[in-house]
Amino acid sequence: MGNQVEKLTHTNYAEVPTSDPNGFDPDGDGTRIGVSYIFSNDDDDQDQDDNLDHFPPDSRPVNHEEKPFDPEDELECAIYYRDECVYERSSGAASLPPESLLAKCRPGDLLEFVATGQYPHWAVYVGDFQVVHLHRAEIKNNFLTDVSQGKKGRIVNGLYRHRALPPEVIVRNAMDHVGTRDRDLCWRNSECFAAWCRFGRREFKIGGEIRIGKQPYKLKLLFSEKKSHILEFQCLEDVIMEKRRNDQIGKDAVMQELANHLNATHDLKEERFVN
Repeated sequence: MGNQVEKLTHTNYAEVPTSDPNGFDPDGDGTRIGVSYIFSNDDDDQDQDDNLDHFPPDSRPVNHEEKPFDPEDELECAIYYRDECVYERSSGAASLPPESLLAKCRPGDLLEFVATGQYPHWAVYVGDFQVVHLHRAEIKNNFLTDVSQGKKGRIVNGLYRHRALPPEVIVRNAMDHVGTRDRDLCWRNSECFAAWCRFGRREFKIGGEIRIGKQPYKLKLLFSEKKSHILEFQCLEDVIMEKRRNDQIGKDAVMQELANHLNATHDLKEERFVN
């Protein structure tokens, strides 16, 4: 199934093959990995922060449904390429108001703006209070405070464990693509673009890795010290899309999806056994 489709959008884990979140197969003899073919609908942030654009500071629309970021609902996770950890996020990382964040930024830094119920929005700080970011199918250069829309943000240089390019190269990568839009874009979302600027690795680009049936990437979801769940993917682009979906719905919702799916799977097995 998974090797025969390019992209599969889903709304919950009930629609995908998976396994016990503790990593155990109740019908098997030991541990196994839950396989997933989840490619979330997260194209260039169009469905994430619809109010974000070139608005003057005093005329930007306000999202009255936006909730403050809740670090307790952030899901810890790690990404592995074969046996190497290439990304790791621990919950509870500090986030700052835009003005405080500006005081800590240096050219080449990766920034992440967060709010409960929304996809995280990534940007590259290029100096002079400005960032470059991908939004609404276009790469734009805006003031950090405008891009944040009042959301808290944080510097996330250390999430990906690749070696960073020199700051001047990171800034040049970002600035050289300002104005790129629509079909000329090579990145699926703001995170892929920002990470490519900093690390210059092709796997952050659309089609940067060939899907050949193997699934060398693993996304490990960490619910507690004893509970975790692992999903497998063919390329980093797909892992990032699923990770961002989890960021958007939150830890509690991900756990509920898995629980619902496992209960449904258990009921189905019992029904088949009876029949």
